Amino acid sequence: MNASVTVIGDLVGSRRSVDRPATHARFERAVESINDAYEPPVPLRIGTGDEFQGIFATLGDAIAATLRIRLALLPEVDVRQGIGWGRVVVLAEEPRVEDGPGWWAARSAVEALEGYERRAPLRAVRTAYAAAEGEPGPPPALVNAALMARDQIVSGLSERSMSVLDGLLRGRQQQEIADELGISPSAVSQRIRADGIGVVLATDELVHGL
Repeated sequence: MNASVTVIGDLVGSRRSVDRPATHARFERAVESINDAYEPPVPLRIGTGDEFQGIFATLGDAIAATLRIRLALLPEVDVRQGIGWGRVVVLAEEPRVEDGPGWWAARSAVEALEGYERRAPLRAVRTAYAAAEGEPGPPPALVNAALMARDQIVSGLSERSMSVLDGLLRGRQQQEIADELGISPSAVSQRIRADGIGVVLATDELVHGL
């Protein structure tokens, strides 16, 4: 049985939202958008307690999807996401019930994030990766190094800079983004350089083939 790329996530701070129904609707739209864009073998689905999970075709897809979900929800709420690598066992089809090392690895990644939240220098990290024992795959240390750097940059962005990053990830031109935000194209370019947006974009491209 081949390894699967699993994702488990949950919203952070959603219960403190002023408009809880609006937050959940935004959450649903973000999940639907990811399912449409990446067509994961097991689509992301929302469960109880603002938790969601799904299985992606590749690690690159999972890494890209976790960034885009986060951007879709910030700054109102943040999201904690664990990516796992390992075998998945389907226990039942209707309703679908799954288990196995792939899911245990994703849960382990989420638990690592909960540990980060108790360590001030790592609180900005919202995505982690873990591989099941004995499952050959991309080295967790290397993947997590990229995720940490990416998340640190994203956590420090202003709302406007997040909009610039989101637009560029959607393939929009800098002029289009500038017009929408009411700023000059040079201001957009400056944000890309000064805020680390260019680094996030480059990282997104580099991990695409994983």
